[in-house]
Amino acid sequence: MAGRSTRYLREPAWRVSAKLALRSLRLNVRRTILTAAAMILGGGLLIFGFSLTDGGQEMWIREAARMGTGHIVIERPEFRNAPRIENRLPREVHDVVTRALASPAVASRVMAASAQLGVRGLASSAAGARPVKITAVVPEAEAGLSTLDAKVTAGRYLRPDDEARAVIGVRLAASLRLEPGSKFVVQSEDATGEIASQLLRVAGIFRSGVAEVDQTTVQVPLQTADGWLGAGNGVTNVKVVLLHSSLVPETVAALEEALAAHILEGNVAVLDWKTANPALASAIALDNFSGSIVRVLLFGIIAFGIMNTVLMSVLHRHREFGILQAIGMSPAQTGVIVLIEGMVLTLLSGFIGVGLGTFLTWYFFGDGLDFSGSMDEMTFSGILLEPVIVPEFRTGRYLQSLGFILVVGTIASVYPALRAARIDVTEVLKFDR
Repeated sequence: MAGRSTRYLREPAWRVSAKLALRSLRLNVRRTILTAAAMILGGGLLIFGFSLTDGGQEMWIREAARMGTGHIVIERPEFRNAPRIENRLPREVHDVVTRALASPAVASRVMAASAQLGVRGLASSAAGARPVKITAVVPEAEAGLSTLDAKVTAGRYLRPDDEARAVIGVRLAASLRLEPGSKFVVQSEDATGEIASQLLRVAGIFRSGVAEVDQTTVQVPLQTADGWLGAGNGVTNVKVVLLHSSLVPETVAALEEALAAHILEGNVAVLDWKTANPALASAIALDNFSGSIVRVLLFGIIAFGIMNTVLMSVLHRHREFGILQAIGMSPAQTGVIVLIEGMVLTLLSGFIGVGLGTFLTWYFFGDGLDFSGSMDEMTFSGILLEPVIVPEFRTGRYLQSLGFILVVGTIASVYPALRAARIDVTEVLKFDR
């Protein structure tokens, strides 16, 4: 033992501390496993929580984008606060937007885009009248973007050659006593400020699952609304759905660069989904905040468990640390031994926990975690949320998880290391134990 200790003391101090720390981990297998198990469990739960949270939020954003205004909406700056037909995009600006969306810098990120003309009006039949939101669309473009065509329960969705046809929500159809083939009249303010009427025939009735949408939505072909309202081939907005929400910032930047001249003139604005749907953005921010609180509490408990285990090992190793200091090791070096033990154990456990959590989450829930059996239809901000959450594994989350685990493990090891550094050598060597 003396020869080995002398050999250690000839080496650099950090190397001696590292060797003694690794030796302690190897010799105290039970303590090492117990401490590592807590970190592995924490790492696995962290990745499981992150992947489901990210998957759930991506589902919210995707459904809101498809049924709402898209990941990105392009419109006149005034339209957001005054959604009237007079605040529409002129035809020439719409053409510039179309070319910008077709540019290589943007097109590779876009799943679908749809030009719309949205107005508020009144729908009436022999059974009465109801206020409605009238959305004029290009049928083939909208069918590839939203899910409304798949929610038609009676009749059919709009076709490119349709004229004076409409699809309406099931609640609106019930209140006006309409069915496929029935006629009804819609009224709205046209481009000249006059009230204009249009006779429509019901092509289909849809059920979105959202009461407000089913009660107020009337969707018509863009060419029908253009002739009826005199929009001059203008549209109120262009909604863009991307392949993934993570592509929004760079796509917005590319569109703003392509439309810079019109943006400076105040003719157009490019808004991301957070600006277009602040209620959803607030809900996601709240979800992230509550998730952070849960993770802090979880790892607070784990940190106390680790500190307790490491501290107990220090209390049982007073004589070992006393002997090391008696043969020349400084108090700081004995503290470093405990700190290295904690950090090495934290790193190894963190990698194992994150890897194991990723594998188990992918293996058992890779196709999605189905909540349909435990909850009814859930709506938020005018969208129907899917009951199946598919986990997402993001590189940034792995770095965040490992960093969080390392910080927690290091903090949990600091106090035991300080206790090891403050050992009274004369006291621990006073009696032979």
